[in-house]
Amino acid sequence: MKVAVYGKGGIGKSTTSCNISIALARRGRRILQIGCDPKHDSTFTLTGFLIPTIIDTLQSKDYHYEDVWPEDVTHRGYGGVDRVEAGGPPAGAGCGGYVVGETVKLLKESNAFYEYDAISFDVSGDVVRGGFAAPSNYADYRIIITDNGFDAPFAANRIAASVREKAHTHPLRLAGLVGNRTSERDLIDKYVEACPMPVLEVLPLIEDIRVSRVKGKTLFEMAECQPTLNYVCDFHSNIADQTLSEPEGVVPREIPDRELFSLLSDFYLNPNSGKRGDTQNSKQNTPLDFTIV
Repeated sequence: MKVAVYGKGGIGKSTTSCNISIALARRGRRILQIGCDPKHDSTFTLTGFLIPTIIDTLQSKDYHYEDVWPEDVTHRGYGGVDRVEAGGPPAGAGCGGYVVGETVKLLKESNAFYEYDAISFDVSGDVVRGGFAAPSNYADYRIIITDNGFDAPFAANRIAASVREKAHTHPLRLAGLVGNRTSERDLIDKYVEACPMPVLEVLPLIEDIRVSRVKGKTLFEMAECQPTLNYVCDFHSNIADQTLSEPEGVVPREIPDRELFSLLSDFYLNPNSGKRGDTQNSKQNTPLDFTIV
């Protein structure tokens, strides 16, 4: 099973992806997480340091693909999760998306792509074109990380549109949304009402989720010394269980951009349109509450 995780930049995709990977591994699955961001920090919380990237390895092999072996590019992290970081060209040069496509190609040619029970792609921002869309050519499901702020639904809507487009030629489905670090969910509910899709889980608004990223540890690892965090780990385990159940998923129909803008603007400007969300600098998080069929 292959899952591609998308969402607005800075929404918490990498932190959430790592915790879901650990939850899957604790269900006895062999997991590979592929970081698809040129910053190459997707799997940071699984080790506490930045691992060598595909680009680093290719440079050391003088770009001879035939000399690259799976053990050259995969690195074992906390909980037995294997990790790969695509990396990318220097800032301002080259195409980071192209590297993502080449990473998948290299893993397939070395047969590493087929040795896992589940593969998770952690994709940069909400870019759903070019090489950054490559994971969707292989994924069975896409998961969208969102929050209860004004901007996140725009990114979610664009990602939903790309699922519909990609589903014409690939067996891709949207597994659902995950609300990250949210204390309110009214704006997300408003969006899902207009663009129906499942909500896998809503993660609570606690500082430990952000701190885990700074510490370079997953919540599961932190919970070994802070048992009070076990309940947060349960949220991620629930997402893992729903994903492992191989849900039917959906092919969503996005909201036209101007209609979405009007919907969100009305929500904020018209007090009778519903309770305003916890915006926290207009970009705070707040999730949903549906279950995959």
